[in-house]
Amino acid sequence: MSNANPTFVFVHGAWHDAATWRLVTPLLEARGYVVRALDLPGAGGNARAPRSYGRRPLDLAAFAIERSPNAEVSPQDRTRAVVALIDEVARNQAGPVVLVGHSLGGLTVSAVAEAIPERVSAVVYLTAFLLPPGTSAHTLIEHPTMADSLVPSLFLADPGLVQAMRIDPRSDRSDYVQQMKSALYGDLSDADLQVKLSHLHCDEPLGVMLNPAHVTPVRFGRVHRHFIRCLNDKAIPIAAQDFMIGAIDERIYGPTHTHTLATSHSPFYAQPSALADILMEIAGNARRVEAPEKARA
Repeated sequence: MSNANPTFVFVHGAWHDAATWRLVTPLLEARGYVVRALDLPGAGGNARAPRSYGRRPLDLAAFAIERSPNAEVSPQDRTRAVVALIDEVARNQAGPVVLVGHSLGGLTVSAVAEAIPERVSAVVYLTAFLLPPGTSAHTLIEHPTMADSLVPSLFLADPGLVQAMRIDPRSDRSDYVQQMKSALYGDLSDADLQVKLSHLHCDEPLGVMLNPAHVTPVRFGRVHRHFIRCLNDKAIPIAAQDFMIGAIDERIYGPTHTHTLATSHSPFYAQPSALADILMEIAGNARRVEAPEKARA
């Protein structure tokens, strides 16, 4: 039986990258946890931008019609990338894996938990898409609980036309920048905001949004499930967060364990210490759960 701490595997949300976790990582590592994060396919260092995005001042008309070079990235690509990272972790670490997804990253961590439930001790949704079977993120966005979301107001192109959810993190329009702040980073100062925006890419592949969730009680349902609610979220409002928790609990065996932070959509920037405390509590529970299971084996 291993006494090793769990390893955290972090999955970022839409338009973000592995740097999402750079404030939380040292807090966890200081307590003896291993932390791994990646840039998903089509994100961070793997993202490609339309040619029009690199021309400044931005030609909004051209930007609104150029097809995304990330359009072919699929949900399966992202699932395989995270599974490969967990395989690597298993080769190098003895303890269990706690899989954490933020926002749109919830779609990927659900798919991973369904694919390899035996290798994931707990899955954590940080104000993330936790969808019942057959539901897509696009479907949820049209639900009444998402009516107050500010994210659609950021789109600068018809997603169906360019095959991406397209934003402009490099915008010099003060009104647009403030709208991004309100939607994603409501707790941050304007000075901090510019640093965070520099890590965003412009095109999130549309196919990820359209793919219905495939999760089953016998596989996904056997993984301990946690949701960290963010009360002041303007991207996924608290009503939508609670709706998803209720919907999944009605369809999948076992309850979703909930935790709450009084932050906007990005607590890894706003309250990294409080977030790390919750994650360590979850990891401690995951370790205690794994120990008797290994003893029985």
